[in-house]
Amino acid sequence: MHLGIIGCGKMGTALVEGAIRAGVLSAAEILGCDPAPASREAFSQATGATVTTGAADLARTCEVILLCTKPQDIPAALREAATAAAGQPRLVISIAAGITLAALEAASPDTFRLIRAMPNTPALVGKGAAGYCLGTRATAADAATAQALLAAVGLAIEVPERLMNAVTGLSGSGPAYIYLVIEALADGGVRAGLPRADALKLAAQTALGAAAMVLDTHEHPAVLKDKVTSPGGTTIAGLAELERLGLRSALIAAVGAATRRADELGNT
Repeated sequence: MHLGIIGCGKMGTALVEGAIRAGVLSAAEILGCDPAPASREAFSQATGATVTTGAADLARTCEVILLCTKPQDIPAALREAATAAAGQPRLVISIAAGITLAALEAASPDTFRLIRAMPNTPALVGKGAAGYCLGTRATAADAATAQALLAAVGLAIEVPERLMNAVTGLSGSGPAYIYLVIEALADGGVRAGLPRADALKLAAQTALGAAAMVLDTHEHPAVLKDKVTSPGGTTIAGLAELERLGLRSALIAAVGAATRRADELGNT
């Protein structure tokens, strides 16, 4: 398989680095393109892959195209790729937020098989969470290809397209919610007397460890929470304050608001 990357920004670079690291692809099988010289240089330095200035070169030779451009640049990139591919079948995986499969397929020839994906920024450190959905022409083999590429930098889950904006609201936007929680925990530590640097490290490691417990043990978060919570102890005192101040409701509302905004962006 030869993979072409249209848009050599941070996310495209992270996905390629992950695929190389996981042995899904070698640098020799990858071609990146970006109009910005700095982006091309950074991509080449990070991955060892060859780069070019336009989509035509990679569309002629790459069976799989990872579309990582800005949403407004998608139609032009697809037109250029379709002209260069000259009727050859291609799998195109788009990570553009809000661009539906119907819109992608309408802008593509019948020979292009489309997959829509939503990774998140922790993919940059190999801890991403992504959802993806298949277009009408995509095959089971195409789904396996998308799964391999996205899972190389974290977790990848196939969902119906009607749930993609929920993925955006939860895991796409979710890192920002967790950063806010980590910052607030660190502030609490500073208020209690800890040095700022120590409080931040302890808060971040606590979030990391708690997440690993959920994923590694497969136990429900409520069960794990109860295991930390002793009768009349410190943890239940803290949990009571979080419930009183509405942390749970606030996070649920944040996911809902982000999902609705993704719906709006998809309809513009």
